[in-house]
Amino acid sequence: MRANMKTSTWIDAENAHCAQNYYPLPVVLTKGKGVWLWDIEGKRYLDMMSAYSAVSLGHSHPRLLQVLTEQAHKLCVVSRAFHTDTMRPFLEKLCQISGLDMALPMNTGVEAVETAIKAARRWGVEKKGIPDGQVEIIVAKNNFHGRTLTVISFSSDESYKTHFGPFTPGFVEIPFGDEIALKKAITTNTCAFLVEPIQGEAGIQIPPQGWLKRCAKICQENNVLLILDEIQSGLGRTGKLFAFEHEEIMPDGLILGKALGGGILPVSAFLAKKEIMSVFTPGSHGSTFGGNPLATRVALEAISLIQEGDLLERTQMLGEELLQGLRAIKSPLIREVRGKGLWVGVEINTQKISARKVCEKMMELGVLSKEAHDSVIRFAPPLIIERENLHWAIEQFTKAIQFLS
Repeated sequence: MRANMKTSTWIDAENAHCAQNYYPLPVVLTKGKGVWLWDIEGKRYLDMMSAYSAVSLGHSHPRLLQVLTEQAHKLCVVSRAFHTDTMRPFLEKLCQISGLDMALPMNTGVEAVETAIKAARRWGVEKKGIPDGQVEIIVAKNNFHGRTLTVISFSSDESYKTHFGPFTPGFVEIPFGDEIALKKAITTNTCAFLVEPIQGEAGIQIPPQGWLKRCAKICQENNVLLILDEIQSGLGRTGKLFAFEHEEIMPDGLILGKALGGGILPVSAFLAKKEIMSVFTPGSHGSTFGGNPLATRVALEAISLIQEGDLLERTQMLGEELLQGLRAIKSPLIREVRGKGLWVGVEINTQKISARKVCEKMMELGVLSKEAHDSVIRFAPPLIIERENLHWAIEQFTKAIQFLS
C-alpha cells in the first residue's frame, strides 16, 4: 500500500533510526481523542484496536488526564526504596476486585509474566518440595505472553526465536483447550499451568465451554498453580471484569496489564494468594518504576472508571452486535468470526488474500485495526465506543471485503 508523500517521507526518516522489529500500517498518528485518531495528513480514523486493549477507556480520557496532572505536580517516581501514599490504595483495589490476597506491581505486561514465573518456580521448590532446578511449568500451544528471552522460550512461534537461543528450560507445551493433555502433562515436578483464558495474539481463540473450569479442578487436585494471563482479556474486555468470571473460577495467580494503565502509562501487576506471594524476599525481585506514584494513581482511576456505570453490560451487549454484524457478512474471504465481548477475531481465507491487505483497505476507509499473524483481523475498540460508531466500523469492513472480493 502506497502512503501519501508526507507520510511516506516521515516513515522513511523514522526507519532510518528505528529497529525494524514491528511492521506497522503506513500511517503516522499525531492525535487521539476518545475512539478517534488523527494522522499527520489530518485524516481521522476510528480506533478498532485500542493498542491491543491498552486503550479500553479511549484516548485522552479527561479524568485520567486530570489525575495524571495532579500527581505529576506532586510526586512521580521515588523507586521502591521508600513507601508512598499511593501504593496502598492501589494494591487494596487490585486485591478487592480480584479476590486474591496480594499484588506485586510492575510496568509492562511481560514483566508481570516474568514475575509470575519466578513466583511459581520458587513456590514449587519451597512449598511443594520440587528439587531446585527441576521445576516445570505447563503452557499452551500458540500462547503469547510477551517477547523477553524466558517468555519466547516457550513460544510456539519460531519467528520469535530465530537466533536468540539458548533458551530457558522448564516449560511443557500442551494443546490449548485440551484438559486431557493437561492431566497427562502433570508430573511431580509441575508447579504451575500458565495460560490465557482466551488466546489473543493467536487470533482470539476461545476454548470449549467449561474447559477452564475443568483445568482449575485438575490443577487443584494435583497441587498445581493455575496462573491466568489476563493482560489483554482482563479489566472488561470480554464483558466481565475478568475473563475467568465467565467460568466462575478463582485462579491462584493473575497477570494484569495494558488497560490497567488507562492508555496513559505502562502499568502491570501479578496478583496471587498469600502462600504464593510470600516466597518473595527483599532483593529477590524488583522494579525501579514498578508501582510508582504516577502509575498507581492513574491505574486506580482507570479501575474506577471501568467499574462505574454500565460499562461491562454495554461491552457484552455491543460485543454481541459486533459478532452478529460481522457474521452477517457473506464472503469467500471470511472463514470464521469468533469473539467474546468487544474482542472479536475475523479469520481470513489466506488462500485468497492476506489479513494485512484487508487492514490496509480498512485504513483507506477510515478504520484502524491490525492483523494477528497473517490470517486474523482483530476488532477490539475502546469499551466506551458508541453503537453508531461500532456499526459504522462494520459497514466499512463490509465495504473493504466487498472491494477486495
